[in-house]
Amino acid sequence: MQILDHDTEMKIQQDIVASLLQGEYDSAMGHVQGTLRMLYDKIPDNKRSSFGRVYTIQVLSEYLFSRLVEADADVYEVGSALLGRSNDSGSKGIALGILSFYGIEDYGKVLRIFEASASSPDWDVREFAQMFFRKLIRKWPDQMKEYLLQLASSEDPRIRRFVSETLRPVKENRWFYEKPDYSLSILRSLFEESSEYPRTSVGNNLSDLAKQLPDLVFRLVGQLAASGDPNSYRIAYRACRNLVREDPIRVMNLLHVDEYQYKKRVYKRSECPGD
Repeated sequence: MQILDHDTEMKIQQDIVASLLQGEYDSAMGHVQGTLRMLYDKIPDNKRSSFGRVYTIQVLSEYLFSRLVEADADVYEVGSALLGRSNDSGSKGIALGILSFYGIEDYGKVLRIFEASASSPDWDVREFAQMFFRKLIRKWPDQMKEYLLQLASSEDPRIRRFVSETLRPVKENRWFYEKPDYSLSILRSLFEESSEYPRTSVGNNLSDLAKQLPDLVFRLVGQLAASGDPNSYRIAYRACRNLVREDPIRVMNLLHVDEYQYKKRVYKRSECPGD
């Protein structure tokens, strides 16, 4: 879907790119929110449920990165300065997007920036950090596996959640469905996670995998539920959000329960066909 046209690009060039190239970051940030709203307005109404504010940030950050490269600017310097001086999550998201594209070629400089953003008190910034970091996993899988394994032992639960969220099999991580051992080799270090924030993410991650790899996740649920660790059991329970739709009895057998509930959906053994 194309939301950039000639007139929009010219306005972005004038309002944001020129300011960034001149080091006028306050001026650039002053135009970011208006530009994001302008791009959002170009999304057809029937597509806004799938393409919203996050999509506009992805589009704008990629466009700004390309213009900075074209102008032979110091992309790392511009991106890190914009991130450090931004006072709103939209501008910080744009900066992280720019830095993620930079990191495709030189990841070494940006790792600590993403780690710091993953620990931000701002939920939006944390979400942008994990979303854009997936580009680095795709480009540098071996190096990022080693890095994420280090982060998985962080004392900060936000950092541990970042690890799990970057590994969810969403658009840029679809290859995990073909190579699930990659993500699972890291997630296993979080299978006894004691903090609810990252633990929920791990359960969601496995639930996502179950959409295409149900047998694999059924096996993992069985192992986690039988481990005797209460935190592992909680992960197993949440991992069944999708599996329970297809085979509620098997889920309840693995979890040793007669009822499975997620939000408003309740499955009772006594009401399931074939019980």
